[in-house]
Amino acid sequence: MAATAVTAALAVGAPLAGADDSGGKNGRFTAGTPGVGDVYYPLAGNGGYDVRHYDIAGSYDPATDVWSATSTIEAVATADLYRFNLDFDGMTITSLTVGGKPAGWTRDGAELVVVPRQKVRAGSPMTIVTSYSGVPKEFVIPLEGFELRTGFMATDDGATVAGQPDVAAGWFPVNDHPRDKAAYTFHVTVPDGLGVVANGFLVGERSANGRTTFDWDAPEPMASYLATIDIGEWDVRQWSTPSGLPVYDAVDPDLLDDPVLGPAIDSSLSRQGEVLDVLSAAFGPYPFSTVGAIVDDQDDLFFALETQTRPVYSKYFWPDGGDAVVAHELAHQWYGDDVALEQWQDIWLNEGWATYAEWLWAEHEGFFTPQDALDFYLAVIPDDDPFWAFVIGEPPADDLFGEPVYLRGGLTLQVLRNRVGDADFFEIAKQWASQRSGGTGTTAQFIALAESVSGQQLDDLFDAWLFTGSKPEVTSLAGARSGSPDARSQDAASAVESWGSAFGRRIAHGRY
Repeated sequence: MAATAVTAALAVGAPLAGADDSGGKNGRFTAGTPGVGDVYYPLAGNGGYDVRHYDIAGSYDPATDVWSATSTIEAVATADLYRFNLDFDGMTITSLTVGGKPAGWTRDGAELVVVPRQKVRAGSPMTIVTSYSGVPKEFVIPLEGFELRTGFMATDDGATVAGQPDVAAGWFPVNDHPRDKAAYTFHVTVPDGLGVVANGFLVGERSANGRTTFDWDAPEPMASYLATIDIGEWDVRQWSTPSGLPVYDAVDPDLLDDPVLGPAIDSSLSRQGEVLDVLSAAFGPYPFSTVGAIVDDQDDLFFALETQTRPVYSKYFWPDGGDAVVAHELAHQWYGDDVALEQWQDIWLNEGWATYAEWLWAEHEGFFTPQDALDFYLAVIPDDDPFWAFVIGEPPADDLFGEPVYLRGGLTLQVLRNRVGDADFFEIAKQWASQRSGGTGTTAQFIALAESVSGQQLDDLFDAWLFTGSKPEVTSLAGARSGSPDARSQDAASAVESWGSAFGRRIAHGRY
């Protein structure tokens, strides 16, 4: 009834019956925009308000895959609003209130249009409470040769939530774009015997009537796609790094029982503190107050994701370079999580830095240097290979996570390092993380920072490596530590090739 009434009201441009119509539709009050202007995902996110906190209280039934929840959004209006949008894709809404009063609403695809009973003035707080239930939506990303499943994915004993760019809307109403970060609290109820792992800190656990509720608090600003809840049987390990950072790891016990996977997972996760030390030396202090890992036995999970403070890992990565994947996802805690994207077009900033972090870890392990990686790929990838035609600064919208975004992104950073020198390069890395901590950044802003720190004009470098669909010319390796390609050791070349082959297999199986 409410949805039908609001649909009619919106169609004729009249306020919902009983609403405060001061100002009127053509007065000072406006409709919040459906989208924040992302050129690749024009309907992602919404305008007119800023979310400060999500509280998601839900119950999951593994027998039916039904998720029944109440989401409470605390937001502040940034415009005078008579209506606004949320992103919400699927499931059935049973009630929706704004400011404690029933609100009108209607749905248009993944857009949830909300008409509060009283208009909301700019600067005013809004509390939006939505109750809903159903089977959360899975998303499918077509890749070469197969389809990649993401979102809220059922497992044999629960569920795993992971995916990007816009999967959060599949399990809770949300302003689904990295520009609008918020704090999160989760209260997830499951049958006794199952556990729940999420972002942040486990702050409560209570049981009644055969069910247990787990309370998780993630107080640091987080982009919506980085939110996760993971339900199932877990082997939980809590420990601290040498620096005192609390670690919470959760691994499906079936994986630990596997004679190949178990030792590989154990070995890689035990080195998280060491990885963080290497990355902190390069990027500055770790940006969050906890860290850890989630490894579930999900047959269709073919990727890892940098879910904030606690990445989700596929079971398929571990026998083939698990340490590298850990380095990659932990690097994202700086670049991708703490410093998020302003536009999805700038995805190279996330994946380029994470790939570069893998090479820094390889150097730490004595395998090869980032310069060895640059020398190798310049030598072995033919000039006419499609790799070089892929413009990573403006990647195809239907191939946002293509392999060149990762590799060419990392190579771009090494070319930058060669141009500006080690000291300025790592100062750029640290300032990019510190100056934009808790916020977002763009390619243009990164270039401006690099030029400011180095005192150099770098348009030619970034134009060639980010925005040109051909193999860039490299005329100087000034600042390289490993010498020219002719002087590169065969051992280093072999190490890069081996690492690159494992990287290629990981990319072929999914994304991370």
